[in-house]
Amino acid sequence: MTGIIPKMAIRFTSYEWYKQLLAGEDGKVSGRGTFLAGLAAGVTEAVAVVTPMEVIKIRLQAQHHSMSDPLDIPKYRNAAHALFLVIREEGVGALYRGVSLTALRQGTNQAVNFTAYTELKAFLQDRQADPTKNLPGWQTAGIGLISGAMGPFCNAPIDTIKTRLQKTPAAPGETAMGRIVNIANQMFKQEGARAFWMGITPRVMRVAPGQAVTFAVYEYLKGILEKNRDLPPSQYEE
Repeated sequence: MTGIIPKMAIRFTSYEWYKQLLAGEDGKVSGRGTFLAGLAAGVTEAVAVVTPMEVIKIRLQAQHHSMSDPLDIPKYRNAAHALFLVIREEGVGALYRGVSLTALRQGTNQAVNFTAYTELKAFLQDRQADPTKNLPGWQTAGIGLISGAMGPFCNAPIDTIKTRLQKTPAAPGETAMGRIVNIANQMFKQEGARAFWMGITPRVMRVAPGQAVTFAVYEYLKGILEKNRDLPPSQYEE
């Protein structure tokens, strides 16, 4: 919860900024521009906040603890304690373990997400009586749900390898690329190709509804801010 707020703020702010950079002379953004803006936004959020956030989250989730044994005390008590121990024992660089895979996952995720959302939104708006009018909230949530589900299906293998990479500390002298190759080889040999798609159902169940809510709230607040942009404070719409 601590990480999701800055992640969403960085995602949408950077996406709109990249869109402005990629807009044509007429101010319009092509499908290719939308894809690249989403890709860049995903990489930005991965480097700024997602990678450290997920390293701490995965360490907390992966530790073993038996409630039946009072002497079995978990290593990390909470997120702040996990952050402190990881930095003290492994250095600040440990917080960015798997950053390349995280950036690739977030980049492809948001590239697909924003492209699908933009195309579906344009499709529905063109079929309205007034194409310039904003879509109702339930339609925005619906296309957000669909576009949010597409990203996980596109990059599930990347996410699975990344999670296993961040789960344990690196061995001395082992490079990041070496670990990625070793993890992928072990998964394929020991568990088969299906292992790369492990956990796809709960991931879609988490991401898709989250994107439905996010896009619905984003479009709603964006509409309010655009209406109030040129109005004096006394005339602001609620």
